[in-house]
Amino acid sequence: MKRRIMDIVQEKPWLGWTLFLGTVVIVFLIGLLAASIIERREEADLIVQVAPIPEWEPRNDVWGENYPREYETYRATADTSFRSRHGGNKMIDYLEQYPELVILWAGYSFSHEYNQGRGHYHAVEDIRSILRTRVSQPATCWTCKSTDVPRVMNERGVGEFYKTPWIEMGPEIVNNIGCQDCHDPKTMNLRITRPALIEAFQRRGKNIEEASHQEMRSLVCAQCHVEYYFKGKEEQYLTFPWDEGFSADDMEKYYDTVEHVDFVHTLSRTPILKAQHPDYELYMTGVHAKRGVSCADCHMPYRSEGGVKFTNHKIMSPLATISTSCQVCHRESEEDLRQDVYERQDKIEELRGRAEAALAKAHIEAKFAWDKGATEQEMEPVLKLIRQSQWRWDWVAAGNGLGFHSPVEAARTLGASIEKAEQARTQIVRVLARRGYTDPIPLPDISTKAKAQALIGLDIDKFNAEKEEFLETVVPQWDAQAEARQAKY
Repeated sequence: MKRRIMDIVQEKPWLGWTLFLGTVVIVFLIGLLAASIIERREEADLIVQVAPIPEWEPRNDVWGENYPREYETYRATADTSFRSRHGGNKMIDYLEQYPELVILWAGYSFSHEYNQGRGHYHAVEDIRSILRTRVSQPATCWTCKSTDVPRVMNERGVGEFYKTPWIEMGPEIVNNIGCQDCHDPKTMNLRITRPALIEAFQRRGKNIEEASHQEMRSLVCAQCHVEYYFKGKEEQYLTFPWDEGFSADDMEKYYDTVEHVDFVHTLSRTPILKAQHPDYELYMTGVHAKRGVSCADCHMPYRSEGGVKFTNHKIMSPLATISTSCQVCHRESEEDLRQDVYERQDKIEELRGRAEAALAKAHIEAKFAWDKGATEQEMEPVLKLIRQSQWRWDWVAAGNGLGFHSPVEAARTLGASIEKAEQARTQIVRVLARRGYTDPIPLPDISTKAKAQALIGLDIDKFNAEKEEFLETVVPQWDAQAEARQAKY
């Protein structure tokens, strides 16, 4: 057999060269595989803590001593200069950009101030300075803002933490969102530190401890990037309304069953549901969730440095990192992918604008009907439609990404919002017609934030003065107390 092979090679020299080159290629590939295995073993060996991290350690710089690459990328979230067409992490005054929002939230603190989130690094600073916290709030509002929260929950108990006044927790909650929120300090495995998510899974008959690592790369985000409400007048217990499902329709069914109302609108008298930021829920209705793509795959893409592969903790829009976030799966150019995102967001923006305009008019027109003597019986179906419309609009508008996490579901939900708002307006016309009023309903000028806030009776200068006094007197006291406590560690 060996002689036969030699004869063939002598007869066809090119075959010998082919066998030789093939052997070289195979040996080269085996060498690459061996080098990769050795490199990955070396990476595993590098995950060694310089110093033990205590349980419930809130200080991100302590974690950073052990994991400098992750910590340095996390610190980069302090940069708030990125702006995409419809978002980013640069501060945007949304009430100035969309003054109809003031009307939609009349009677609620969101009409005072509502800005683009600047990212995890600024979470504590931003909640301290926002005008919404000048209104009496429970400590539940701190839940997603700091690594100190799991520590305090462990010390005081979850229920006790929630019902404590927000302002009393100021000296305790000082470290920004970071390592502690998502990682076990001993193993660095992903873990859930906020009980509301665990409890929501339990009510759905699921054990979150059975989640895979890939699922956990989304669930750690779902601790906070979700819709929620404070259950119980005294308890103020953080609860996710997922018992019926993740869609706007499902959550509305839950809220209607428990008869929940976030606030009563001061113009239309509608019992309103205020959406928070249902990013996880919208994502769960989209194609990326169906394909098993996690939040971290896009918002925290992998990086390599010196042969070490690690997760980029500069959490922000994937549009800032298209090559590592999107092109891992999609082979189009960066510009094509960016325009694909913008094309979808532009359409959602158009639908959102129509919903906001229709809702603002519905609220103003409902007040006009009340002023003309409309009865509660006549207005009941109108208020129901406005509530349903505003909830669906807010379910999309309150989320990050302007609907991109699930454009089809976002468009469907906004379409239903527009339909219900226009139905409410038609009902109002009929109520007025029964009273002999057939002229067009006068609509005030709400083209700027200032005009809209004046219409609903807000004294913003007074609120801003109170905020400045708070930041100059109370916050420094909080920081001094926190510094003294942390010096004991």
